[in-house]
Amino acid sequence: MTNSKSPRRRSLLKGAAVAAGAMSAPMVSMAQTTSLRFQSTWPAKDIFHEYAQDFAKKVNDMAGTRLKIEVLPAGSVVPAFQLLDAVAKGTLDGGHGVVAYWYGKNSALALWGSGPGYGMDANMVLAWHNYGGGKALIEEIYKSLNLDVVSYLYGPMPTQPLGWFKKPVARVEDMKGLKFRTVGLAVDVFTDMGTAVNPLPGGEIVPALDRGLIDAAEFNNASSDRVLGFPDVAKNCMLQSFHQSGEQFEVLFNKGKLAALPPDLKSIIDYAVQAASADMSWKAIQRNSQDYIELKKAGIKFYKTPDAILRAQLASWDKTVAKKAAENPMFKKVLDSQKAFAERAGQWHNDYTVDFKMAYNHYFGPQAKKS
Repeated sequence: MTNSKSPRRRSLLKGAAVAAGAMSAPMVSMAQTTSLRFQSTWPAKDIFHEYAQDFAKKVNDMAGTRLKIEVLPAGSVVPAFQLLDAVAKGTLDGGHGVVAYWYGKNSALALWGSGPGYGMDANMVLAWHNYGGGKALIEEIYKSLNLDVVSYLYGPMPTQPLGWFKKPVARVEDMKGLKFRTVGLAVDVFTDMGTAVNPLPGGEIVPALDRGLIDAAEFNNASSDRVLGFPDVAKNCMLQSFHQSGEQFEVLFNKGKLAALPPDLKSIIDYAVQAASADMSWKAIQRNSQDYIELKKAGIKFYKTPDAILRAQLASWDKTVAKKAAENPMFKKVLDSQKAFAERAGQWHNDYTVDFKMAYNHYFGPQAKKS
């Protein structure tokens, strides 16, 4: 009979214990980095491309070495307006743009951004999207188009100006015959108002203005407009408009690439979208207000868009959406959902929100006491 205390027996027991300990110890992940190649629809120097990079950095920082998103500027792989198809086909793993750019796929997509939004600002449109049914509707549209993408909307944009003009406009009649750049459903609205619309991508607008191919153009905000060179080719900017008063950004993922990620990385992406949305809205206030001052210093003349033109926009919107809803059942479905949410949320917002302009004028207006 073998002695349990023999050297051989003790060696076997020791080896078994080491093996068991190794099996119970936490496994150290040796997984390789998953790299995703994104492209934005924005020029590299635009603050919008910076927002895309900000989102990617949040994902990369939280994911450590397990996931890395690289964002290329517009045109690096495909032209800006071909981004959606490139992501769906897997040519790109993802992208950053706006839903209005896919208006040609289904006119209903323009309702995520083109106004009036029934009195909702951009943040309220995002509320409708996330909690009022919009998210399910956009998924339904992309599925009907056989686009294998996952869409995240974020980043409420400040109200966009009517645009940059060679000559300021004072009457509705001044819009008639203008060669004007805009995108999305605003194309139909301004066409109804009598303008000749050219839906150029962002990087092509200033050269077209410079060469006289268009007379006026809208893009987005003081920071983007300044760095893209609008002040070099036009000296008048008309502020306030309904045409894109509630727009937001879209982060796109190829559905297969996103599905292949483990649940915790998908959660990181989800929360990075939310964090980037808040961060973008704060950065926009800081940078847009600074650049607005710099544009004034540079001699740019700013004018409030006349109420008559704003009312004409709403009238043209009503005609445009009635026609689109009759042609496209999905358009009507999105419109009805948005309108129902806006009626409830808008009443709450308007009843509860104080007039901040009153407080601003109290401290900084012409009649304010100088301390």
